[in-house]
Amino acid sequence: MRLVSILENHNIEKRISVTPETAKKFISLGIEVSLQEGYGNHLGFDDKNFRDLGVEIIKDEKDIFNKADIIAQLGLLPNEKLSYLKNNQSLIGVLNPFLNREKIDELIKKKINSFSLELLPRITRAQSMDVLSSQANLAGYKAVIESFSHFEKAIPMMMTAAGTVPAAKVLVVGAGVAGLQAIATAKRMGAIVFATDVRMASKEQVESLGGKFLSVDGSENLETEGGYAKETSDEFKKKQEELLAETLKKIDIVICTALIPGKKAPVIIKENMIKNMQPGSIIYDLAAIQGGNTAFTEVDKIIDKEGVKIMGETNILNKLPISASNLYAKNVFNFVSNLFDKEKNKININLEDEIIEKTLLK
Repeated sequence: MRLVSILENHNIEKRISVTPETAKKFISLGIEVSLQEGYGNHLGFDDKNFRDLGVEIIKDEKDIFNKADIIAQLGLLPNEKLSYLKNNQSLIGVLNPFLNREKIDELIKKKINSFSLELLPRITRAQSMDVLSSQANLAGYKAVIESFSHFEKAIPMMMTAAGTVPAAKVLVVGAGVAGLQAIATAKRMGAIVFATDVRMASKEQVESLGGKFLSVDGSENLETEGGYAKETSDEFKKKQEELLAETLKKIDIVICTALIPGKKAPVIIKENMIKNMQPGSIIYDLAAIQGGNTAFTEVDKIIDKEGVKIMGETNILNKLPISASNLYAKNVFNFVSNLFDKEKNKININLEDEIIEKTLLK
């Protein structure tokens, strides 16, 4: 049984799926590992690091795929590389089937087992494999750091002989994993933090981190069984807009994290709300890649609207690739461990296992 991984396009993705730490664990489990030459060089993991652990380093991509039983990547491979895959191989990654349906259908026709890790069920047993949580945690932290770096005032309150500098006021829109980490990071840096979410269950978590929860009537009805936010009704949207419009007048920094799985991100911060914000304010939109939570978000651009800067990136985790890779690689290892039958030395696709059943694309 052999697990392989090849280089990602570093212009898009700097994270890797196998680190020296997890390569050692795979080999201990009885799974051989092959990686492409130069696989981890950009993160300080050179080929010698991997070879010393027993990893095979291969130059040619086709040779790597020919030997593979399991292919671990960040996202779906490009078309020319998908053509190298063979029957009964297993592809593991964040495959985004909502955007890549045609490619996924082709893989299914070729009898390639495709596992999309963002579809993991939110159950206790799956927590160690939960890529959305591990990566969103880092994204929430980094969004705060990035927005603070563009803010031209001090963040904490400072009392000096010359006068008092007031603390910055931060609003976090969406109190999921990324939002909660954003709240914690902003609070640690001395900001006054507010948060809003359509799921009333978030209130206690926000307040436990020292944030003030802004609630809209009806929030308690807007959570799916899987713990995600539902799309809201028109009546709720109107109430939310009124609350936000008033709150944003006194906010310095906004961190947007609101996403609905498989759908375009909801536009929560409208043009008229931004016009009422104070010049010099910052909005960092983590939902940018799915359309954004503001009326003006553009991916990889800083948009200036009447002195308010709005920003969002294709992949903010490219700015934390070592930390993000370490966590993602552990998620992948834990997922493969659950999939691997050590006694029979093969992949066991047990559809009675909720983890496997939910992530296997059909």
